[in-house]
Amino acid sequence: MSLSVGIVGLPNVGKSTLFNALLKRQVALAANYPFATVEPNVGIVEVPDNRLTQLAKAVEKEAGLEEGKVPLVPATIKFVDIAGLVKGASKGEGLGNQFLAHIREVDLICHVLRVFPDPDVLITGSLNPIDDLDTVRTELMLKDLESLSKAKNSKTKIDNIKEKQFREQTIDKIKQALEQGKMANSVRLSDLEQEIIGPFQLLTNKPEIYALNVSENQLSNISLPPGIDPKDTTIISARIESELSNLSKEDQDVYLKELGLELSGIERMASLAYKKLDLISFLTAGVKEVRAWTIPQGSTAQAASGVIHTDFIKHFIKAIVMNYEDYITTGGWKQAREQGKVRQEGKEYIVTDGDVIEFMIGK
Repeated sequence: MSLSVGIVGLPNVGKSTLFNALLKRQVALAANYPFATVEPNVGIVEVPDNRLTQLAKAVEKEAGLEEGKVPLVPATIKFVDIAGLVKGASKGEGLGNQFLAHIREVDLICHVLRVFPDPDVLITGSLNPIDDLDTVRTELMLKDLESLSKAKNSKTKIDNIKEKQFREQTIDKIKQALEQGKMANSVRLSDLEQEIIGPFQLLTNKPEIYALNVSENQLSNISLPPGIDPKDTTIISARIESELSNLSKEDQDVYLKELGLELSGIERMASLAYKKLDLISFLTAGVKEVRAWTIPQGSTAQAASGVIHTDFIKHFIKAIVMNYEDYITTGGWKQAREQGKVRQEGKEYIVTDGDVIEFMIGK
């Protein structure tokens, strides 16, 4: 399962610098002028997971292999660095049409908001992150209003009068919220209403997180702007992340410790994105590889098996499961079985984060 995060914001808030740091290589043009990023830059980024390293060591020890022989395959996130938006984008100003089209394709919007002061960097918006956020959201709302108006006026053939009325009422409900300056994702909708608006791919119905781009001096002393939910926010310095990306893993750890940080920006953003989209990872462990697989929280064992191969769903027999902590404590499958830490689960078993699983698949 691939998670796609769109890095969004006004020009020169630090999107491309952050993107470069996340990828640990300079693949986006981080120039100091608007629209340096004309086409979206896309990159697959590994999600750091210390559990994989510990699992691999346990697998190697149990199999009598030299340390470092078992490959690690982390979960991944697709980051999309999207061209800077300006006021009027919904009407095609700047690169608005491209911007809005690319936003439709992502699962999650990450608003990068500039908080750092730097006289050498051109300011397109303001130094008030809330004003900048409102500018972006307003353009998304205007585009959604346009989409909903077209949908309501379209000649969609619905024979059932009640179904047609319900569809129109649902559209009006969202339109009214947007006209009041509310995002579609803030409107409480029934499952049926969600099913109706789903095909419209509303920009304001996507979940959002926020990355406040600060200077090094602000990292430990920054107050969140009013209206920004702490649980959906990470404080990050794109400049520091850029410096970290050029260091070895050992030097990164030292640098982060000096800054009083436990995790790098990519780790905090990945964790935040996972949490926002209710995603978890189950693990597989063997001599061929140790791997993390991404699934929605609440997935059954049968559904989770399909992430490995779609045929597994049809031929699912059972899942052999143990907790990650038990795997590490016991030292692997053999010892865990002897200690009664391994259990068999059926297709309706709800997978939890960190489950180590072997799937039994028929022919």
